[in-house]
Amino acid sequence: MNRQAPPKQVTRKELTDSDLKGLKAPEEGRVVLTDTRVPGLQFRLSNAGASWSFRFHDPNAKKLVRATIGPYPSIKLSEARRKAEAMRGEVREGINPVERRRAAIREATTNTFEALAARYLKEYATRKKRASSVEADKRNLRLHILPKWGRRPYSSIRRGDVIEVVEALISCGKHTLANRVQALISKIFSFAIDCELVELNPCNPMDKRGVERVKDRVLNDQEIRLFWSRILESPASPQSGLPMRLILTTACRPGEAAGLRRDELCDFDDPLEATWVLPGATRTKNKRTHIIPLTEQAQAVIREGLTLYPEGTFIFGGETPIDAHALSVAMDRFSKELTGNEPGIETWKANKPTPHDLRRTVETRLSSMGVPKEDRDAVLNHVRNDVGSKHYDKYDRLLEKRTALNKWGEALARILDPR
Repeated sequence: MNRQAPPKQVTRKELTDSDLKGLKAPEEGRVVLTDTRVPGLQFRLSNAGASWSFRFHDPNAKKLVRATIGPYPSIKLSEARRKAEAMRGEVREGINPVERRRAAIREATTNTFEALAARYLKEYATRKKRASSVEADKRNLRLHILPKWGRRPYSSIRRGDVIEVVEALISCGKHTLANRVQALISKIFSFAIDCELVELNPCNPMDKRGVERVKDRVLNDQEIRLFWSRILESPASPQSGLPMRLILTTACRPGEAAGLRRDELCDFDDPLEATWVLPGATRTKNKRTHIIPLTEQAQAVIREGLTLYPEGTFIFGGETPIDAHALSVAMDRFSKELTGNEPGIETWKANKPTPHDLRRTVETRLSSMGVPKEDRDAVLNHVRNDVGSKHYDKYDRLLEKRTALNKWGEALARILDPR
């Protein structure tokens, strides 16, 4: 007895976003919606999921062919129409988009994941991400992804392969790192889709598999004194300790401190006007230029860095910047080898801080001293998302930032010398 093909419901109409959101998958078979605005564009829905495709007549073989565009809702209606229009243009020029795509894959210099990752770093990451983020991508590729997939054809990597890599990190208790690696893999495959090297992203859809703990670590007075007195000594060093002191005096991000450049310092010899200017295009997370007023303590930290490296572009590295990850490694080593009966050691080792916790400590202390939230946000270079702040309020709050950091500097001086 021949098995009947599952029923297929085909409807022609001008598709809208509301139509697609309201659709429910049939119990069996599939629903196919053909868009009348862009001829050939189809939306296909079944129990297995929803996807876009483009149907056309092969300009050479004269037969009906279907080209996969990608999954919905990862690809929205507007993007699907744009991709379908591009394929229609190819067909008009006598090109079969499916064959052209296959040829592009065959003609790639190499089809290994290592080669794809190299293209991602060169053509996307280095152009659109901060230097510290690029370094983090390189490190995660080198340590956690390339050893497993480097020689594999990227087209052979499936969802199960991603889960295997991510779960290996989770089993070691590295939930946050697992999520970062998963996000990186997804970004690389999204890049590959844009380059038309693959059609599907094995990470989509996939929720974060790691369970991240909300971070709330704040240093107490004893821990601040302990940190300040010992962080320049072995097993840490002045090269890593001074940038971390700078975080505690300015509330900057670890990557910003590690990459401090000489040409970012303005009026440095003026104790009342000294600032640190972080260019938005290359050095800040939100791509907005951030001006940090430098307190006397921050200036003293930077002067120590200048004695370490009298020449070179970078205050804490000479001609080569420190990687932000080096600060995390140094702090972890410092915590593991911390010994003695000094006040603060017991609580420090019970809940080991990270460099970013120094930044959170400053924000929390400013809050406890009554500094308004808008001024604290300005100090931390957090972007307020209300319409007025986002589109109209361009005031940089430099005076308020200097007042807040001076207040914190006075408090920090009392903590370090409580007499």
